Formats: sequence, C-alpha cells, structure tokens
Amino acid sequence: MGWLWAIIVGLVLGVIARAILPGKQAIPLWLTVVFGILGSILGNAVATWIGVNDTKGIDWIRHLLQLIGAIAVVGVGDMVWQSIRGNRSGTRRT
Repeated sequence: MGWLWAIIVGLVLGVIARAILPGKQAIPLWLTVVFGILGSILGNAVATWIGVNDTKGIDWIRHLLQLIGAIAVVGVGDMVWQSIRGNRSGTRRT
C-alpha cells in the first residue's frame, strides 16, 4: 500500500510542480510521477533535517517542502530530459 501512496503523491506533486513552473515541460506523465516521488523524498529529507517532519496535526511545512522539492526536481529533470532527447534526435556524429 505504501507504493500506491507514493505513486499517487508523486503524480499530484509532479502535476502541481509542472503547473507552477513557467513554460511547457516536455516530459511524459510517467516521468512526472517519478520526479514527483523524488521531490517528495527530497522534501521529506529536508523536513527531517530541520526537525519538522512530524508535528501535531497536518504537517504543512513538510508538505510545502515536498512541493518545493518536486518543483526543483521537475525543473532540473525537464532540462536533463530535453538535453537527452535533443542529443538522440540531433545530427549524427561521424
């Protein structure tokens, strides 16, 4: 059940991150989910590091850090994806 929640949270965070970032991100949906999951993990690590990973009630700061992590990972991941895709479809080296 933990993997299902990771996929759902990754999808939600990835889609929100893509909506927040300016311009169009040309990454597929499956990569959006992966980047969202990685951003969530990054946000949880930062929340643990600063000591706000588990508070009474809703962990708003942790969720905000997860979203910030997803935005960062989607932004960097999109640039990497574009450079990989650009190299594949570009001219051949001889």
